[in-house]
Amino acid sequence: MTLAFVLRLLPDLAALQTETVLISGGEPLLNSDWADIAQLLRSRGMNLWLLTSGLSLAKHATKVAALFHRVTVSLDGTDRETYKAIRGLDAFDTVCDGIRKATGAGIGVGLRVTVQRDNFRSLRKFVQLAHELRVQEISFLAADVANRHAFGRDEKFSANVALGADDLPVLERTIRAMANECADDFESGFIAENPGKLRRIWQYYSAVCGHGTYPSVHCNAPEFSAVVEAQGRIRPCFFIPGPQDSDATPGVKAMLNSSNMTRLRTDIRAGHRTECSTCVCSAWRDQEPHA
Repeated sequence: MTLAFVLRLLPDLAALQTETVLISGGEPLLNSDWADIAQLLRSRGMNLWLLTSGLSLAKHATKVAALFHRVTVSLDGTDRETYKAIRGLDAFDTVCDGIRKATGAGIGVGLRVTVQRDNFRSLRKFVQLAHELRVQEISFLAADVANRHAFGRDEKFSANVALGADDLPVLERTIRAMANECADDFESGFIAENPGKLRRIWQYYSAVCGHGTYPSVHCNAPEFSAVVEAQGRIRPCFFIPGPQDSDATPGVKAMLNSSNMTRLRTDIRAGHRTECSTCVCSAWRDQEPHA
């Protein structure tokens, strides 16, 4: 995504009364325009949220703290070996260093852990690590292995990160133990999910294994947000592709209010999209009644 493209988005973002912009990647800090894009959006009064793998955070921590209001780092391992096994590179220490420098620069940092086969036994260690890194919160999410469209992944995506049937009792015991051992962290919100929501991860993987149903999804994210991809296409959320004509070139507002996008949101709202029935997300916001 380029600065010039974001400049073209500004009138529509203002018309839509955009409050928050989430800038994500992979690693968005590898984009040479990231600081200029962030500065431009911030200058228009928008709150900025950075979702990052943390690989370049140490290098840019001071500038990130000056431009963003919130940072979330995806961290999938509690040690070098696990991180390397999942991510394919030896960068655990680099990411942790970036988190420390960002918190030291005065910005609130959260950790997001995608729970999968190689790390589900370490949930308690993740909480301990979060305290050691002095972050504000830690959240846990299942890996969406049931939807090949999630986050724009391609046809080559493999579901080999999913837990197997033999893993499920271990995960269940782990969540039950955390409910007791981390009671203060749940109560304070340091762990963003309550034990019941963590159990949804167990239920999700149980369904993936063919045991039971997927947890119910209570989500209306497409009613208050949208995803603009680097190439300009618009999605109603990270998990569902937009219509074939969902190009932001004519304008974000026009595209979001086009007949095809409106029809897609209607289908999502009515529960007609199969992706929603197996989704790992459950983002709900109460909507103000229309005047």
